Amino acid sequence: MPDTPTAILLVTPVWDDSVRLAGFGSELARVLAEKRLPVRWVIADDGSCGDERVSLERLANTFREVYPHVGVHHAAKHRGKGAVVREAWGLANEAEWLAFVDADGSVSAREMIGLIEAAVAGGISVLGIRKRTVTTRVVESFWRGIAHRGFLLVARLLLGLRCEDLQCGAKVIRGDDFRRVAPILKEDGLAFDSELLAMLSRHGMTWAGIAVNWTEKENGKVRVSRDAWGMLAALWRLRGR
Repeated sequence: MPDTPTAILLVTPVWDDSVRLAGFGSELARVLAEKRLPVRWVIADDGSCGDERVSLERLANTFREVYPHVGVHHAAKHRGKGAVVREAWGLANEAEWLAFVDADGSVSAREMIGLIEAAVAGGISVLGIRKRTVTTRVVESFWRGIAHRGFLLVARLLLGLRCEDLQCGAKVIRGDDFRRVAPILKEDGLAFDSELLAMLSRHGMTWAGIAVNWTEKENGKVRVSRDAWGMLAALWRLRGR
């Protein structure tokens, strides 16, 4: 990371995912260069294998040819998306805005930058919301949609957390808000988003939701049949805390 202050830190978490990052990252670098926002983009590697680390460094060099403010952070070991996002966000304790976007391109680079612009203009944290509107489309499998709605219902029942989309992989959070709750965040895996929003809400902090186009990608890291019970267990842990 550079010595100069970072106004906006954007993190893309990856784990053995250089192939998908290659396509999305090229798009993101182009949009960042076009918009000229004060964004430091960090590719946060969640303990990938040695060959993948080399691939990520090569990709970062390619992206820097388009947008120079790109860094790579390698976690010491694989712990989960939540852990590596928190770790990377902690690299810029002065950042006014902290954001993350998934590497699969389910939310496009242009939509992600639009969320950042909305947050900065409104002075409030902004969440991408998977929602069908006149101008936005959501493309997802039947079971992914059922799991999404069921998870929202359980989160509302267990935590009293009212949010149209807890888990969309595109968020922009006020830096001071995150740093206030960071010491009590414990979820290292996919429930990181839900825990973050639950703790922000508990401490009286608010956010705005913005509908985005979202397309489920093939070969994604999330598996409904595998991950659903773990996510529900995480909500139960959060309720206890």
